[in-house]
This record gives sequence, C-alpha cells and structure tokens, in this order.
Amino acid sequence: MKRDKEIDVFWFRRDLRLHDNKALYHALKQGKPLLLLFVFDDYILDPLPANDHRVTFLYNTLSAMHQELSEVGGGLEIRRGKPVEVIHELIHTYRVGSVFCNADHEPYGINRDKEVKELLAGKGINFYQYLDHLIMDKSEVVKPEGTPYQVFTPYSKRWKEKLEEKHLEQYHSQELLKDADIVSDGSFPAMADIGMEKSSLSAPPLKMDEVLIRNYHRQRDIPAINGTSRLGVHLRFGTLSIRELIRKGLQWNDTYLNELIWREFYAMILWHYPDVVTRSFKSAYDRIQWRNDENEFEAWKHGKTGFPMVDAGMRQLSTTGFMHNRLRMVTASFLSKHLLIDWRWGEAWFAENLFDYELSSNNGGWQWSAGTGCDAAPYFRIFNPMAQQKKFDPEGLFVAKWVPEQNEKDYPRPIVDHAFARDRCLKVYKEALQNE
Repeated sequence: MKRDKEIDVFWFRRDLRLHDNKALYHALKQGKPLLLLFVFDDYILDPLPANDHRVTFLYNTLSAMHQELSEVGGGLEIRRGKPVEVIHELIHTYRVGSVFCNADHEPYGINRDKEVKELLAGKGINFYQYLDHLIMDKSEVVKPEGTPYQVFTPYSKRWKEKLEEKHLEQYHSQELLKDADIVSDGSFPAMADIGMEKSSLSAPPLKMDEVLIRNYHRQRDIPAINGTSRLGVHLRFGTLSIRELIRKGLQWNDTYLNELIWREFYAMILWHYPDVVTRSFKSAYDRIQWRNDENEFEAWKHGKTGFPMVDAGMRQLSTTGFMHNRLRMVTASFLSKHLLIDWRWGEAWFAENLFDYELSSNNGGWQWSAGTGCDAAPYFRIFNPMAQQKKFDPEGLFVAKWVPEQNEKDYPRPIVDHAFARDRCLKVYKEALQNE
C-alpha cells in the first residue's frame, strides 16, 4: 500500500555501523522519516556457498544493528534481490524524496549506483552519495600535472601532505538517531529467508589494541604472535570508521598508518585503472606463458606443496578465513613465480576465502607479488620459502601449529626445486618482456 507521507531512504552497503557514518548523518539531518535499507545483492550472493562466512558476518552485524535500532523504536529494512529492483519497489510503496548512501570505488558498485541513479532521476528523486570508506577521493591525491600516481612512496608522501582535519571529521550519526523517525515494521528475517546458512567461522573481533598497534612495526612480520590488528574485515564492511582508525594511526604508529595508506593507494589505482581486475597493470606481463598446472594449484590451495611456510599459510586461510600479511606475500609469490600459475587464479582463491577480501587491495597485493602491477616487487625478486621461514618463524612455532606432520613420512616432498623454479621463472618472465 502506498504511503502518503514523504520519506527518505538510507541505503547501507559497506558501511555497517550507526556511528560516524557520513551519509547516514546527512540523511538524518534532513529530519524526514527515514527508512534504513540493506539489500543482500543477488549478484554478490548467487555465486557464493550458502554458508559463506562473510555473509554470516554481514547477517550478524545487521542483526546487532537492528537490535540497537529497536531500542529507539526503529529497525532495518532487509531485502534480497537486485538493488535497482528493490529500490524500484520501494519508491512505488513509499513516497520517497531522496536516497542517501556512501559511495563505492569498485567497478560493479559504480555501475550499480549509476543504474540506481538513473532510475531515481527518472522519478524526480534525489540521489546523494558521500565518501566514507576511504579518506581521499579518486583524484584528490595526484601528481602536479593531475595524473594518478603509480608508485606508492610519492603517493603516500602527497597523501600525508594533503591530509587535513576535515578529512578526519567525526559525524555524529548515532546521536541524531535518538530523535529520528525510523520507518520500520520491526521485523528481521532469518538467514533461511535470504537463502543462506550460518557459517562456523568467526571473524576477528572489532578491537583497536593500542599496545599492539604501537608495536606494529616490530611484530607485524612474525606470524606466530598476535602482531597485526586483524581489522581488515571491519574496514571492508565498514563496521569500523576509517577516519577513527587513521586518527589512531597518526597517534600510535607510522608504519601502521602506511598500511592504511596502501589501502587508499590500491583503491585509487582501481578507480583510475579498472582494467586491473582482469589484466596486468603492466600490459607486457599479460604475455607471460603461465604453466597453470591444475594439480599443483590444488596442492597449493590445500597446503600440500611440501614447503612448510607456504602450506602453513594456506591452511591458516582455509581454516580461519584469515592469513597473516607476511604469508600472503610468500604464498602469492610461490604460486605465481615458483609454479608459474596465473596470479588471477590465486587472487580468486583468496577472494573466496578471506574474511577481509577487498577487491582493490587483493588485486593490488597479488599483482605486487607477481611483479605485474604498479609499484610491484621486481619480477626477479623471488621469495625463498625456506629463507622466509628461517627469518620470520625461526623457532618454527607457526609452522608447527599448521603443519604438525612436516617431519613425518606422509608429508609431501617439495613439488618443485627452489633453484630450478627460480631459474625457470626468470626465463619465462624475460621472454615475455623481450617481446615488448
């Protein structure tokens, strides 16, 4: 039934929090009745297993938000479908004046929002977007001549020069919610209602540990200890404000701050060069003759390569949905350079398994490791898994946890000789580049 009173809609996507939410703040400032929408997007969910752990995280987060909103007489409107069709249905159910949301930088999100904007414009409905999941916009940090940076160090220097207090402003959306008129029938769907099932994997908790972050530069490369913040999933889905975390990085640890700027850098690259999703940033590397041995790929995926440091990382990923940062580099380099398997295969496997999967960072990290990307590790830098283990897990504690059978007969022999693999990689990469 069509409602007579005009309302606004706020559309949650990758900003799943009620506090310090820029677009939510601006929507609430209008003072109209507000419908709070989240759409479980068919395009995203259809390829996933029913018990995908990221969807469970989303569901649990939304459920907690709904409960918090119910205490002020509100709630969330949860739908499953194609966003443009869901919004089309809403604007025929309600008299909608404006739709608010925070912007996306990924190709799919940009196209989805373009489609929605066109729908709304045809109905005379305003569509307002704000930058919330990043600090700097697409072209805010560029070279003097206006072109994008392709190397991290000058980008990060310019990023820090450009940073102003306005970038870190806190938006008191949670305060405004106390007096808001939230349009809600109070219901919340079961997971089965959206065609999904709960996963047994749990995401790392949302905790900004000051002691850990202050010691980040000393501990971040040692996988056997709790030396990284594990906040990636919370940045990915916006349960944590990037502005809040940047403020802490500025206070606590410059190395940690630089990691957050890497995230901004890779987002900027994806914005300006969306072809990196399917192609090498450096086009010459698309001529690499990958071996793409499916049996070796399966051994890598399941932690059965015979290289304990690689196998430990891969098993940590499949068991927990998390992989330590150092291990991400080691395992990615091993796949692309030791085995000469296309980095896109590995990127897709990480995308399936990582709690904190974010397209721009995952793509940037894989292309860095494979030597194909902007600001990449040179192709002739090939991590030695044994040397990496000796340097970063010298007592073998991490490997012992994930590969307890490493010294037993049934542990596989190395699937490739390191020296042989290194020489083969150098030869294949050189051949690709000589054809420029």
